[in-house]
Amino acid sequence: MREILFSRTLGDTLVRYPWDPKTGQVGLELVPVTAENLLVPARGSLRGEAFIDVLPGNDPWPARPVDSLVQVKLVGDDYSFSGAFGHGHTMRTAKTVALFRYDSHEVIETAEGETIAVRLVRDNGCRIEHRLSWAKGSDALVSETVFTNGSPAPVTLEMLSSFSLCGITPFHEADATGRLRVHRFRSVWSAEGRHEDRSVEELHLERSWSGSGTFSERFGQLGTMPVRRWFPFVAAQDTEAGVFWGAQLCWAGSWQMEIFRQHDDLGLSGGLADREFGHWTKSLQPGESFATPAAWLTCVKGDFDTLCDRLTAMQDAAVDDQPAIEQDLPIIFNDWCTFWGDPKHDDVTAIADRLKGSPVRYQVIDAGWYKSADTDWSSGHGDWVPSTTLFPDGLKATADAIRERGLIPGLWFEMETVGSQSTAFKLGKHFLMRDGIPLTSRERRFWDMNDPGAIAYLTERVADLLESCGFGYLKVDYNETAGLGCDDADSQGEGLRKQVEGGYRFFELLRQRLPDLVIENCSSGGHRLEPSMLGRTAMSSFSDAHELVEIPLIAANLHRLILPRQNQIWAVLHPQDSVQRLRYSLAATFLGRMCLSGAIEKLTGEQWSVVKEAMDAYRLAAPVIKHGTSRKFAELGESWRRPQGWQALSRHSEDQWLIVVHGYENAPSSIEIPAPAGDWKLATRFGGSGDPVLRGGKVVLEIGGDFTGQVLLWTK
Repeated sequence: MREILFSRTLGDTLVRYPWDPKTGQVGLELVPVTAENLLVPARGSLRGEAFIDVLPGNDPWPARPVDSLVQVKLVGDDYSFSGAFGHGHTMRTAKTVALFRYDSHEVIETAEGETIAVRLVRDNGCRIEHRLSWAKGSDALVSETVFTNGSPAPVTLEMLSSFSLCGITPFHEADATGRLRVHRFRSVWSAEGRHEDRSVEELHLERSWSGSGTFSERFGQLGTMPVRRWFPFVAAQDTEAGVFWGAQLCWAGSWQMEIFRQHDDLGLSGGLADREFGHWTKSLQPGESFATPAAWLTCVKGDFDTLCDRLTAMQDAAVDDQPAIEQDLPIIFNDWCTFWGDPKHDDVTAIADRLKGSPVRYQVIDAGWYKSADTDWSSGHGDWVPSTTLFPDGLKATADAIRERGLIPGLWFEMETVGSQSTAFKLGKHFLMRDGIPLTSRERRFWDMNDPGAIAYLTERVADLLESCGFGYLKVDYNETAGLGCDDADSQGEGLRKQVEGGYRFFELLRQRLPDLVIENCSSGGHRLEPSMLGRTAMSSFSDAHELVEIPLIAANLHRLILPRQNQIWAVLHPQDSVQRLRYSLAATFLGRMCLSGAIEKLTGEQWSVVKEAMDAYRLAAPVIKHGTSRKFAELGESWRRPQGWQALSRHSEDQWLIVVHGYENAPSSIEIPAPAGDWKLATRFGGSGDPVLRGGKVVLEIGGDFTGQVLLWTK
């Protein structure tokens, strides 16, 4: 039996809780209010199918049993209780789920919004509370799960979901053959954010003929680089109804998502990587509780970009809370691709002389400032003692020199790891351990971020140094992952979870100690581009594709995953660059936060004038980069390393419209893209040739040749 226990409208989303009074199972469904008229009753049984009717017995053969809004597994309970062949592929629908039954629900209303709490209980006294929260004005919901051990004995979790959606799709009475699709984003080093759009059939997730088989596409990543293979994002689409459901997980450690199929409907769930996938178990003593990381959920009748807009908008509140100096999107200079890990006082001040009086606000000294004669930048970090050879008068003198030229000095740290050439590495104390041995990968060890000794050391070497030298900007890099986990009384996966939470606390310590400090989130470029880290920092390095022609591809794709105002895009500039190449590189920075690097002090007057022209245009475009809506138009080949065709990113607000255009190999002579509604006039332009023609709701632009870039800013 399947009924709607209760429903509630939160913003423009109808939240429904289906349940089965017989089993006590409660599910969670989301429906766009604008699609409510498309809902159809689900078939109750497979009876009527010839291959079912020939079977003996009186089994009701349910077509869409309620799939629980919490997926949970306790040690000792049976695996794969409700279906066959799942054990080892999924821990969903375990016996634990069946043993928790609906107890009560509550709607908590505040001035800020609403929270729906659904409570499940088990005979032994254990309790689960699923919380779904909505903030007024928001287009997405926050999902969390709290497990409490109310039994008289310890229990051990080996799975607990942050969210679990069922009922996809409620717009078809059966299994919606041929109309369900799944969207994900792949990620590898220097090539982050490749969108993947595949049918449920292609993923081999058609329902089993009888509903006996359980099928799961479980994906995610292990370790402390949460965007190392996939972004923690999943979406499903009903192509006939025009509805999307999406989820994004806020977690910087091991995580998983699942696309699950057993019956007519598709299920989406996710959270911490479980025991099978992430080596995680967590023991709770009587009375103890455990809360999952948050997940963001949304649904929309519209297109995929609108779904992504609703999720990225959830990042706004945390970014608005960053230091006031960040609010007009200052331009950054970073010397990594200038000095390549060998910065010196005189060279740094020469850069500052070039930047003096320009719109650049931050000048960041990148890696290598701590090197001694027998170490390099990559493995010599961890002691954080400034080099007296590179900075003979000390780092403060260099930071002061930067400030004297009207800039805010910044400094690079890879503070959570220790290089093999450092003294700290050789001491072998306060590090994560695995099998009783310091966890070591690629000549790096990892500070135990829950060890008071490690935190005291980092507070002195990082926070004290930043404060005493007057640095106003911190770039936090992170160039290795802790992998599956570290030693812990519960499990290696739990050790890793605690490490992530300890890292969060240190970021919070830095912000409390230095409230005006601007922090950049970098992890070999884009390996930490997920909401929990984005929310703790002002901006993030988009990629390590510093000088590559694919920069515009990566930067534009990330508009679906992070706010452009946080998306730091590099333009590495060289004296040997042609004006065309300079414009190509600089135009890409309008896709996010402009960050310059390279030998800019050696640029000719003509070249520097091109850079200043770009910076002046960027300052005008900053408002629409900060708050706007993006759509990408392109005709591209499959390769990112050798891109073919063209791309245009159109971003508009109420009174500004920004177009960033790049031509790649074999680019056409001109392109045509839609214009947002309104009476627009061209306010400024950077690069390009020929006059744009705006008519009939479209604009026609000349590309200008292969590997060209241009920017057009329009106002109403």
